Amino acid sequence: MENCCRGSLLSHLSSLLLLLQVPAGGSAEEFMVIGPSEPIVAVLGADVTLPCLVSPTMDVENMELRWFRSKFSEAVFIYQNQREQREEQLPQYRGRTSLVKDFLTQGEAAVRIHNVQAFDNGLYTCFFRMGIFHEEAGLELKVAGVGSAPHVHITGPEEDGVQVVCMASGWFPNPQVQWRAPSGEKFLMFSETQAQDAEGLFTIEATLVVRDSSLGNVTCSVLNPILGQEKAMAIYIPEPFFPRSSPWKLAFMVILTALMILHLGAVFYIMREHTAKLQEMQEWGKLHRDKEEIQQIKEEALKARDELQADLDWRKSVFLAALKKAKLYADWRKENFQALTVSLDPESAHSRLAVSDDKTSVTFKDSPKCSEDGVYSVLSHEGITSGCCYWEVEIRNAERSEWALGVCRRDVERKGWYWESPEKGFWVVGVYDNIFGSLPANGEHIVSIPQRVGVFLDLNEGDVSFYNMTDGSHLFSFPLASSSGTLFPYFRLRSGVVSLTICSGVGGPMQTPVPVNNPPCSSEEPVSLSGQGLSSDCGVDESPLLPSGPEAMSP
Repeated sequence: MENCCRGSLLSHLSSLLLLLQVPAGGSAEEFMVIGPSEPIVAVLGADVTLPCLVSPTMDVENMELRWFRSKFSEAVFIYQNQREQREEQLPQYRGRTSLVKDFLTQGEAAVRIHNVQAFDNGLYTCFFRMGIFHEEAGLELKVAGVGSAPHVHITGPEEDGVQVVCMASGWFPNPQVQWRAPSGEKFLMFSETQAQDAEGLFTIEATLVVRDSSLGNVTCSVLNPILGQEKAMAIYIPEPFFPRSSPWKLAFMVILTALMILHLGAVFYIMREHTAKLQEMQEWGKLHRDKEEIQQIKEEALKARDELQADLDWRKSVFLAALKKAKLYADWRKENFQALTVSLDPESAHSRLAVSDDKTSVTFKDSPKCSEDGVYSVLSHEGITSGCCYWEVEIRNAERSEWALGVCRRDVERKGWYWESPEKGFWVVGVYDNIFGSLPANGEHIVSIPQRVGVFLDLNEGDVSFYNMTDGSHLFSFPLASSSGTLFPYFRLRSGVVSLTICSGVGGPMQTPVPVNNPPCSSEEPVSLSGQGLSSDCGVDESPLLPSGPEAMSP
């Protein structure tokens, strides 16, 4: 790569060398220093070379060579008396710079900066001196770095929509943020904040209020303007999260319009009667009665308006309070997702686990002890291949134990000790070291450990989301890889007196909405494995799993 950069530099400067010849009769010691005509781009953490040439070509081994920033004293690298001088070198460049000596005899010198940092970005000057004669040239270094993928989450209702936040860190320079709809249309109205850490890297936060409940999902993308590299993440917004319009709002608008019409009519009528008062004195009595009647109507209408406004304010406060504990899955399950009847596969269970007779609950066979000899898991009998499905799991003793649940691929490795991660085919959440979060831990966690978790799997859009079914709050969402294939519900225990129970209340057609405070799910209700609890939108694969038997799953 360095030879390529050097060759490119020589090709750009070859035409300049033909023009920059020493004038006839000039001193043999005079020369001109030439730097790159275009900015040099360097990636964070990599090495970069800052070259300069002299014209006409001459040996520069015995010259004083200096690269500095905005001031002569701010030395990046000094070469004098054929060796490196460090007395005047800036502290942040000590041990990170070296001289490329391969072409000193051909009039080319370059300093190499190792492990490029954000503060290396900017202008440099290369200075060459021979005796009392010296020349210099300027060059520009553009540092660029791609940071983390954006993390998108829902913060709650905002005005007449749902507020979503996109965060990304470790970018340089300041990246460009865009919000896009599934159609590719860009959102222009959103707020954005930036901050730089001690290393000069940017952290951005972009906030968008989505008001169209039919969009389904939105995508946040972060672009490095120098490298042209982009990272993006989409999030699905369930339609029940959007505030619903109150019928009283329409009634209020109709009454207010009627009041305005009556008020304008009354004013017009009074003005007309006042103009004709001198000519129509005999009708004064009738006009006076009409004015009293209109005034009475106005007062009654104003009173009705005030009562409607007070009722609207009360309903709005009740709605906002209820939205914090939204029954998110009641209407959503009817309209978008189908409840999946999940039954555990005892043959896929670890030898230390006990699966209930109805195949809806798993726990330890004996007193559990946290150990390092393995991970104890079990899969469902059914594999999911397409559609939009969901199921709910109730966790007994969730706060004082370690557990995890979610989905995994058919071909995952579950022998011995292993870590769950999307790269290995696991998309799970759970409790580890008394902290609930996504696995592997990414620095974010939920303060309150949920007792009942809903798993919403959307294979059409490639997304799996987890919700606290007690209060309807959003926990985590994962994008699925395009090559995920058949997925299986996954359940894992590690320590504690804990059991995971698949809630049978979601297995059949729902007659009434489920209340906010969900009752404990019953393990006595029979679970259908014939597909009655699953619509035709959801493809099920009941083929045998990779590990088939407790012996295959033992560590």
